Amino acid sequence: MAAAPTTRPQLRYEQVKQYITEHINRGDWSIGERLPSESELVETLGVSRMTVHRALRELMAEGLVTRAQGVGTFVAKPVPRATLLELHDIADDIIAAGHIHTQQVITLESVRADVDLAMAFDQRPGAKLFHSVIVHFEDKIPLQVEERYVSPHFVPDYLEQDFTTLHPHRLLTHISRPDEMEHVIFAITPDRQLQHLLELEEPTTACLQLVRRTWVQGKTVMKGIFTYPGNRYSLGGRYQV
Repeated sequence: MAAAPTTRPQLRYEQVKQYITEHINRGDWSIGERLPSESELVETLGVSRMTVHRALRELMAEGLVTRAQGVGTFVAKPVPRATLLELHDIADDIIAAGHIHTQQVITLESVRADVDLAMAFDQRPGAKLFHSVIVHFEDKIPLQVEERYVSPHFVPDYLEQDFTTLHPHRLLTHISRPDEMEHVIFAITPDRQLQHLLELEEPTTACLQLVRRTWVQGKTVMKGIFTYPGNRYSLGGRYQV
């Protein structure tokens, strides 16, 4: 008789998210109503402030709550969101369209995680991460700025790779396909660095920014921030419902 598949235990921040989500779904907290403060949630649930902060950040990214600085967290009005089931390697997309793909390495370094990155990787602030920034070109025109933070435990030799020819996407998927993947898309006004890397003539040019996290065996192995000029690229998907 085959053994039943095992599932990873629910993390503390996921328990906090579930607690808040269940209250909202039951109607305990209605649209526009303020949630208990972080301090109240810490006391009620017996978790750390960092755990509550991460849960609220993720719920805000998922569109379930909104936050006002110095005021509190509120139940958000539901808004539709398109689901992207899979994104391909940008190099493959460019080549498949009959164009020439090149890439330029801007940054390849080791960094220490700040609070946000520590929460994203379920690590303590100051934990070591690998960081890369690469610009992808289609026929010499910048099409994507790819920024990645990678767990050294997943790819110990990440900084030794030649990313002038090797794409990080191929390296990571060659090691292991992710078990879980999270995508959140934003419309942004690029900062000066992104304007320079994407060679944007108008500083107000809108960009699409995709934030992706991937898990392997229950552990976060990568956080990626992919930025595209809105007038050069589009994101979409087709799937059965």
